Amino acid sequence: MERRFLLDLSLEELEAELQGMGEPRFRARQVWQWVWRHLCFDVSAMTNLPQRLREDLANRYALQLLRTLAWERDEEGTEKVLLGLPDGASVEAVLIPEEDRRTVCISAQVGCPVGCVFCATGAMGFVRNLTAGEIAAQVLHFALALREKGERVSHVVVMGMGEPLLNYEATLRALLNLNDPRGFGLGARRITISTVGVVPGILRLAQEGRQFNLAVSLHAPEEGLRRRLVPLAERWPLAQVLRAADAYALATGRRITYEYVLLAGVNDGLVHARALAKLLRGRLAHVNLIPFNPAPGLPFERPSEGQVELFRRELLAHGVDVTVRRSRGLRISAACGQLRSRHLTQV
Repeated sequence: MERRFLLDLSLEELEAELQGMGEPRFRARQVWQWVWRHLCFDVSAMTNLPQRLREDLANRYALQLLRTLAWERDEEGTEKVLLGLPDGASVEAVLIPEEDRRTVCISAQVGCPVGCVFCATGAMGFVRNLTAGEIAAQVLHFALALREKGERVSHVVVMGMGEPLLNYEATLRALLNLNDPRGFGLGARRITISTVGVVPGILRLAQEGRQFNLAVSLHAPEEGLRRRLVPLAERWPLAQVLRAADAYALATGRRITYEYVLLAGVNDGLVHARALAKLLRGRLAHVNLIPFNPAPGLPFERPSEGQVELFRRELLAHGVDVTVRRSRGLRISAACGQLRSRHLTQV
């Protein structure tokens, strides 16, 4: 019998499955707390469970975390790992330590179907969706490592490989499991979902009644340029994306973050800043400027610090709230997908 990945299940599903095995519901909560609260992935160590149940669980469910295939760390403590999946595929996850924050950036897919022209992940194509357990396991990987230092994961951003809203059910299930106060207990406002603008997914997420943060990858303030940079924009035009984001802000009361990767000589001019300000002025919006992280094979350059500052000031002058993302991991395989691409060429 093929074993199910235990991390794929919600607590309610685990309760139903254990009841089907003749166990009382509270046993499922015991297992859940061992896994999600105590980060125990060895069924034999769950000492308040009967021996017979431990044996049944070991036979029915796979519980091990993902294998580390490659690991890099820079001088500031940013860590990037390539994690191996049971079928031989692999995904990247990143730990970003900043003062009192420990943010984990995770992937939702192996590869990506969106194909943004400045993204190393997009260049490798799409392989498959991750399961809920594979998504959550990336967070638990770092949670275990941080626990050894007396620290905890404080924030999670789904901004790694893939488009999370094209893997909606698995992404939401993983985040709900991480958010569940009966286990891992990470607050919804500490979780951010980043999308390139999958309109049906944004509207569906607005109806979930959750307080997750939404980040929309804009990258251009006008339709023609955005379609050149983000091929998926052909399906959902800019006006539709902004209306969907407005609906999410209205439903949740949460400010929308608009991510904007600055590409030297492409979308970083003052004319672009003014057009972006015109789009967002009056909206519940914040712009996160991201200077491009160079990656082999991509024909783009990082703008100068001076140009980034001019862009930022122009947005501020037009009444748009803006920050510049501090680049982390430039001395390691910082660009999304870069560590996986390099690993694949070495095996």
